Amino acid sequence: MSAPLGVFAVLGNHDADTDPEFIVECLQANHIQVMRNSSLPLERQGQRLWLAGVDDVLEGDPDLDLTMKRIPSNEAVVALVHEPDYARRVAEHTVDLQLSGHTHGGQIVLPLVGPPYLPPLGRLYVKGLYKLGSLTLYTNVGLGTIRIPIRLNCQPEVTLFKLRAASDGKTSPPPETRT
Repeated sequence: MSAPLGVFAVLGNHDADTDPEFIVECLQANHIQVMRNSSLPLERQGQRLWLAGVDDVLEGDPDLDLTMKRIPSNEAVVALVHEPDYARRVAEHTVDLQLSGHTHGGQIVLPLVGPPYLPPLGRLYVKGLYKLGSLTLYTNVGLGTIRIPIRLNCQPEVTLFKLRAASDGKTSPPPETRT
């Protein structure tokens, strides 16, 4: 993976359920910066956007106000939040894009029924692109499984986003993504 500005992650509920400090240590040993209620500016070609990472909402110690504290209100923000349904809280701040996972897309999706189980804080925005006021949310279904090592009617995904500067100088997500 070529990532000139770095590789970043937030912990999920299963990370926090096991041994979060060991997981953070392993990620950092592989040059992946774990963001826990922190933000940092990323700059490229004279453009800047902020990356804001919130600690796991279900099992961690999330503090969105602390995460957003240093960010100027007129600058572009991409928030990493494991649980997508936290977007209602994130939308109270000036965040442009929230990237989430957590739901596994339901993992098992029954025809005409949908997923028989969705996790807490993963029931409103199960997969794909959503708009909540000025906040754009994308919930990625991921590659893995949980508990039962099966996916049914739920393709695994890796998503590539290309961010472009908007006319107001902020960074805006594209109208479409590739998976």
